Amino acid sequence: MLDPKILRTQPQLVAAALAKRHTSLDLPAYAELERQRLSMQQRVESLQAERNSLAREIGEKKSRGEDATEALARAGEVNTQLDAHESEFSGLRRAMLDFELLAPNLPDASVPDGADETANQVLRHWGEPRQFDFPPRDHLELGGERMDGETAAKLSGSRFTLLTGELARLQRALAQWMLDIQVEQHDYKEVYVPYLVNREVLVGSGQLPKFAEDLYHTTDPEMVLVPTAEVSLANLVRDSIVEADQLPMRLVAHTPCFRREAGSYGKDTRGMFRQHQFEKVELVQITSPNRSWEALEEMTAHAEAILKALKLPYRCVALCGGDLGFSAAKTYDLEVWLPGQNAYREISSISNCLDFQARRMLARWRNPDTRKAEYLHTLNGSGLAVGRCLIAVLENYQHEDGSVDIPEVLKPYMRGTTRLIAALR
Repeated sequence: MLDPKILRTQPQLVAAALAKRHTSLDLPAYAELERQRLSMQQRVESLQAERNSLAREIGEKKSRGEDATEALARAGEVNTQLDAHESEFSGLRRAMLDFELLAPNLPDASVPDGADETANQVLRHWGEPRQFDFPPRDHLELGGERMDGETAAKLSGSRFTLLTGELARLQRALAQWMLDIQVEQHDYKEVYVPYLVNREVLVGSGQLPKFAEDLYHTTDPEMVLVPTAEVSLANLVRDSIVEADQLPMRLVAHTPCFRREAGSYGKDTRGMFRQHQFEKVELVQITSPNRSWEALEEMTAHAEAILKALKLPYRCVALCGGDLGFSAAKTYDLEVWLPGQNAYREISSISNCLDFQARRMLARWRNPDTRKAEYLHTLNGSGLAVGRCLIAVLENYQHEDGSVDIPEVLKPYMRGTTRLIAALR
């Protein structure tokens, strides 16, 4: 959530920042709500003062044995008016909160200009795409019968995939190895989180109300399948004040993620690149405000370390304003090279949300210099998307006969398997 004070007092600044996102808000409507709220607040406070005065007058008259009928009648009128005005005041405040919850974060000044992903800025490349002496196959061909979308469709519908045998084991190995790297080498605390979360938690992280259509809701209107472990990890500090010596908090979790992909109809329908259910190793850092930009670079390096260890070529991209996620002030995408698509494709997004989520969660830290409670900064990133990493391994480590080598770092997790035998579709 944006600081409401900025919305009230600096609407031109907000409008200019949102223009960088190629979006806008009806800021005059918000200003009118604020005008009405202030006016109603003054009326409520005036009536409250009159009510208190009448209460004293009635008490004094009764103590003196005087007739308080007129004052009692007026007190009844004031209470009726006060109830109506307080109800209207609450409605105005709810309308303002609804507006605030739908306002996206403001992009940092360093975010590149641009309307969509074509304007994203490539910052660096790592590794050289492998030169094949045969036409490289995509992951669906290489997966063969071990990567079964047809059976999954019988179970659940489209955009689900059944993995079997050594391919299922390879996915599990990737997730376990990624966790081990982040815990043992980068000092993250592993957390096992619930896969069902309540609506309040989703509002806190920014998924609600904006992305309600992209979530899988249950028969319980308060419970939703988690779209990313970021939701749970960031909310660990909701409604709390963290002491400075507890920061930074580095948290990691491996979870399934459930997304309807409501806005992606017709995109990436082949294979398992874009699924309704997928797995991710999620990184979250919770920091003091003066350290969050350093943490963004650090987290990006932690995600890159996975790709480097797997020897997968990739590039790092700064998202432009029009491609930023709702809660992010700045985002780096890591895009891995996929020979089967002859393209770089996203495998991780790392974002600094500044205090945007913390305001929604009422998550604060105690500044040791001022001893005051101030809003924390939160960051999140994939370290990595497991299914997409599986795709990248299959396509980059393939042989002409369709067999696939196991990357060196994963061999200890593969129970002696060093190569997947060919199982071409």
